[in-house]
Amino acid sequence: MNSIIEAIISFSNWIWGVPMLVILLGGGIFMTVRLGFFQFRHFPFICGQTFGRMFGKPSGDGTISPFGAATAALASTIGAANIVGVAVAIAFGGPGAVFWMWITALMGCAMKYSEIILGIKYRAKNEEGEYVGGPMYYLTYGLKNKSMGKVLGTLFAFFLMLELAGSIATQTVSLVQTAETISIHKYVSGVVLVVLVSLVVFGGIKRISTVTEKLVPFMAIVYMGIALVIVIMNIKHVPAAITHIFMNAFTATAAEGGFAGAAIAAGIRWGVARGCYSNEAGMGTAPLAHSAAITDHPARQAMWGVFEIIVDTLFVCSATAFIVIVTDIWKELPANQAASMPARAFQMLLGDRLGGGIITMCILMFVYSTIMVLVFYGEKQVEFLFGTKAAKVMRVAYVASIGAGVVGGLEFLYQFVDVLLAAIIIPNVIGVCAMSGQVKEIKDDFFSNPKFYPPCRKLHILN
Repeated sequence: MNSIIEAIISFSNWIWGVPMLVILLGGGIFMTVRLGFFQFRHFPFICGQTFGRMFGKPSGDGTISPFGAATAALASTIGAANIVGVAVAIAFGGPGAVFWMWITALMGCAMKYSEIILGIKYRAKNEEGEYVGGPMYYLTYGLKNKSMGKVLGTLFAFFLMLELAGSIATQTVSLVQTAETISIHKYVSGVVLVVLVSLVVFGGIKRISTVTEKLVPFMAIVYMGIALVIVIMNIKHVPAAITHIFMNAFTATAAEGGFAGAAIAAGIRWGVARGCYSNEAGMGTAPLAHSAAITDHPARQAMWGVFEIIVDTLFVCSATAFIVIVTDIWKELPANQAASMPARAFQMLLGDRLGGGIITMCILMFVYSTIMVLVFYGEKQVEFLFGTKAAKVMRVAYVASIGAGVVGGLEFLYQFVDVLLAAIIIPNVIGVCAMSGQVKEIKDDFFSNPKFYPPCRKLHILN
């Protein structure tokens, strides 16, 4: 058994080195260039269409509101990965891993935008009249080589179906380890989580989006506010933290205190992996939620993908990174206790009860919202492969996988999930890049039409 575990860990570390760096960053750079660096050129407009229209009335076809789809997707991305996942990246890869998380996010904007466009273009209605879509649909029906498309679509659905069970377990272990810092037994945390998740997931995407529309903004604002207070309390250490992040992105991190040291490759490996797991660009999971959105144009809804990455990685993940680094907690605790680092940092400054209680409640909200959406994502894979009846049965299996997180080990769970993560990213990124011409055509159609993009009206007048 130990040899199998060691083989999985070894393969996970290899695949998330140069191979995944080339696929994820290479794919993100390719799509960024193919789409004319749109995330930078149109950044103010994108912010206006997302941050500026959170509660606007949508038009077009769909099942849920654009903001509801975005918060459902954000519920998946703003999870334990933003708190515990960042700490894990720093614990195993050093502060330089944060830099690679940022780079993955910036390049990932084009990939996530493209995934959502394709998800909406190839979405369909299921037997219950709900819009469904995602990589399993656009890979199967969108690629010119239909036989290859069917293979890639099936592989994506199969491996994501398995990966989501592991992801639910990693989310759970994050909550369990954090709750234990304030003496809450792991079985108590597990039971509470099972009950809360069950109350929502059996209502489908409409009930999930109704909950996430209210929960996600609240939990993000609360966590960001408290994180800002902690960073301000340690403001004198912020310049050193920034130096650590940029220096260790290109140099090895020396061993210090409980930190065992990390090579540059480890920083890249953990930064890219946790960055991808956090913002989900390249994973193809965001279109699973966005394909149900009411929208008048695929490119308009796809802008919410950029919004998600800004909120998720550049705001929330960065807040966690600075908490862990400015308090030096990453040096004091060994890597196998990485899940408790943010909680310990909160306790150092706010006291054991207050600090531990706050971070536990934050992680409970993050994990709760994430698992709700992951169960829905898993259902859609089973529905695509085996039909709607099997999908409903699988809900129970996904909720039951919370139990694996109660007893599972942190590093092995993350390594196992990373292997399955690679298995879904590879066919998805290949497919999206192969369909880049379709994405560009839809993007250009939006940004050249005054009805959708008013600034282009001035360009037509000047010409």
